[in-house]
Amino acid sequence: MKKLFYSIMAIALTACTGQPLGTGIDTANLDTTVCVGTDFYDFATGGWQKAHPLTAEYSLFGSFDQLAENNREQLRSLIEEVAAQTNEPGSVADMIAQMYASAMDSVSLNKQGIEPIRADLQDIMDCPGKTELWRKYCSLQLQGISGMFGSYIDADIKDSKMNLVQIGQGGLHMGEKEYYVDLDSATAIIHDAYLKYMRDMFIRCKVAKEEDADAHVAAEMAIETRLAQASRYATDLRDPEKNYNKMSVEQLKTKFPGINWGIYMDIMGVRQAKEVSVGQPEFFTEVEAIWKDTPLKDLKDYVAWQLIDEAASYLDDEMRAASFGFYGKVMSGKEEDRPRWKRAVSSTEGALSEAVGRLYVEKYFPAAAKERMVKLVRNLQVALGERIDAQEWMSDSTKAVAHEKLDAFIVKVGYPDKWKDYKGLKIGRNYWENVKQTSKWQIQDMVSRKLNKPVDNTEWYMPPQMVNAYYNPTTNEICFPAGILQPPFFDMQADDAFNYGAIGVVIGHEMTHGFDDQGSQFDKDGNLRLWWTAEDRAKFEERTQVMADFFNKIEVLPGLRAKGKLTLGENLADHGGLQVAWQAYKNATKGHPLPDADGFTADQRFFLAYAGVWAGNIRDEEIRVRTKSDPHALGRWRVNGALPHIDAWYEAFGITEKDPMFIPKEDRVTIW
Repeated sequence: MKKLFYSIMAIALTACTGQPLGTGIDTANLDTTVCVGTDFYDFATGGWQKAHPLTAEYSLFGSFDQLAENNREQLRSLIEEVAAQTNEPGSVADMIAQMYASAMDSVSLNKQGIEPIRADLQDIMDCPGKTELWRKYCSLQLQGISGMFGSYIDADIKDSKMNLVQIGQGGLHMGEKEYYVDLDSATAIIHDAYLKYMRDMFIRCKVAKEEDADAHVAAEMAIETRLAQASRYATDLRDPEKNYNKMSVEQLKTKFPGINWGIYMDIMGVRQAKEVSVGQPEFFTEVEAIWKDTPLKDLKDYVAWQLIDEAASYLDDEMRAASFGFYGKVMSGKEEDRPRWKRAVSSTEGALSEAVGRLYVEKYFPAAAKERMVKLVRNLQVALGERIDAQEWMSDSTKAVAHEKLDAFIVKVGYPDKWKDYKGLKIGRNYWENVKQTSKWQIQDMVSRKLNKPVDNTEWYMPPQMVNAYYNPTTNEICFPAGILQPPFFDMQADDAFNYGAIGVVIGHEMTHGFDDQGSQFDKDGNLRLWWTAEDRAKFEERTQVMADFFNKIEVLPGLRAKGKLTLGENLADHGGLQVAWQAYKNATKGHPLPDADGFTADQRFFLAYAGVWAGNIRDEEIRVRTKSDPHALGRWRVNGALPHIDAWYEAFGITEKDPMFIPKEDRVTIW
């Protein structure tokens, strides 16, 4: 049955056009002065890198960003078209127009200054006690202001058909624990710049005077540092079992009595919750201690800073510039902020993502693209099944369950079957008020749809215009939004070598997430459950350790190495994606191999297409940020770190032990 299904799909895929398909490869993107086996990334993308030098606006610019820029221009056109027409008050079109207009109105924003947050700041400073401050603090979280911890409602990972309230660590403005506890000189520079940024903002917002600003900064930073010390590292957050601690609400209140859960749950609208999962219990013990032993005036500084820092980007030019000066320049190395229209498009998308996405799909996503993509996905599923069967290290019993999981994949392509209803959302001409109202509406919408209710498998976790894709383990679904289904990822005019090497690997990557070090812990129904035999699991972990060890040795900057454990899941997905896409490509072209073209064989073009997906330039500051926090390896190493473990790459380009990128076969990752 599978063979018949595959054969029909392969014929349909390669015969779907009446004219010859191109290679999809732009040879101008290459740098043929670089030896293939010395640095394949520069060989395959060096021309692209030279043609796309980093502008002042970017700390990282790659193929994803280039496509996102194109999409953003299209979205701008759609939004401005809506804004120019007469819309019924309160309609979705009116909301889009009002949100965009409020974000673009620099005259009003600069005239208002910090006025939009003045009342909330005064409320914070006027709180007579910790209970009143906690109530204010919770009300701000409902409006999108980050707190010491965050909460959301989504599938219970051990009862995946039902939703569960989940709470976890937060409160770190610099993002990661390392920025508070590392002692290296580069981190110290960022740390000092953060303190100066906070000092300047406290003075401007009249939370502190010039002469006592340092004391206010020290008080806030003491709290953040305590939160950081109690936080888990990003690597530790990747363990689903250790970050799942389900308990009744009564047990929550008993275990952490120093946190006023009654007020929090009442304001957040989850008072009817019966159970919760506490991600990091030790963190909440520290939150209790902070609220107990920290003076009221210092807690006020912390809450005030949460508000100021969150709001800064939505106020006047001076506040925006200060925020960008730290987060954009110091942390990421950017030299110039995005133009206002780009920020306005992003804010409009953030507030009304599916409404904007619906406009995008109707104009820019052809039905033929979805049809061909669905066929590609089916071919990749067949290929992954074949790869599972081919693994000698996996027992038949584990293979059988793996096939069950693969067959149960939910596949989403392009856009949702039903669109979000924005009923009840109020948008006007006050930008910061709009930001708060949309955050509040989104939380309340989540609560109304999910609290104590079954999981809705039709929900999309990304809007259709996004240039990305995902695998969700609790629903066992793979999703490919319309935004990514364009060159250089997917080209309707390109042949199979290109499309399997580009979007095919993306598809295989997301499928493999169902079997990576995290996804492999979830069964076909999305429940966290060990479905491997103990022997197979041990063999799997032995093989994945090879990948982790390999990346741990990569020096991304002088003295800074990649984090093999943090990026393990994504690296395994890249490895599996390449293996599965290669198998599917060979299946699709069996009996009618593609000819050489543009100076390369079809097999070589497969790998060139893959590398082209990760073409990009990046600043050192951004390398440091991403290495500390991002579970994805840097683009260069998603090529140069992945391909040396793929036997077919060696064969396609004749790589030998004389080449610097060569890895002896016995030292390569061997999983899929």
